[in-house]
Amino acid sequence: MKFKRVLIKLSGEALAGEDRFGLDDATVTKICKQIKTIHDMGIQVAIVVGGGNFWRGRSAGDLDKCSADYMGMLATVMNALALQNVLENNGMPSRVMSAIAMNTICEPYSNRKAMHHLDKDRIVIFAAGTGNPFFTTDTAAALRAVEVRADAILLAKNVDAVYSSDPKEDAQAIRYEELTYDDLIRNDLKVMDQAAVTLCKTNRIPIQVFSLRNADNLVKTINGENPGTIIRS
Repeated sequence: MKFKRVLIKLSGEALAGEDRFGLDDATVTKICKQIKTIHDMGIQVAIVVGGGNFWRGRSAGDLDKCSADYMGMLATVMNALALQNVLENNGMPSRVMSAIAMNTICEPYSNRKAMHHLDKDRIVIFAAGTGNPFFTTDTAAALRAVEVRADAILLAKNVDAVYSSDPKEDAQAIRYEELTYDDLIRNDLKVMDQAAVTLCKTNRIPIQVFSLRNADNLVKTINGENPGTIIRS
């Protein structure tokens, strides 16, 4: 088995299904069942979830950037609680840990406590990004992956791989099977923001990009296959 511990980065849009807004019950259940499959294989799983299905900063209008970013962090907490509920309904103990203290509904983030939960085979869902404005949930994923010593970041997106441009708009877009961190930065490929990529590069954490629409892709990745694009040194 290739990995012992992974961090899955889920976009908020991935939880919305075809609706592109809110939560689609069937889609969330399908994703959680895929997570259960690898959890049952003995893989320790951490998750960072985005909030774009409820709120995106570019929709902020005249709101200042700090307020818009904090609203996005609250959206990630809603998604994290939804994931926790479905995971536990499918027999997977889980904990939501927020970078912004919300003691009534979830645990405050603590690296030591997160490691304890993972060692007890609980799925840990990290919410509220880094807890700071001006940082994306991609950066939060890279940061938490470093902190919990994950073997890889599994970047689940609505596209099946990394392309040279948007394949929906450019019929000539090139599909990549493997890239380096420097390739992402040099070519400004919109996979993760550059702060996240740099953090992964510095700590040599590979990034596997794939689509969750194929129910086998998560298992294929865990077994060392490459259903999308692998990014590494």
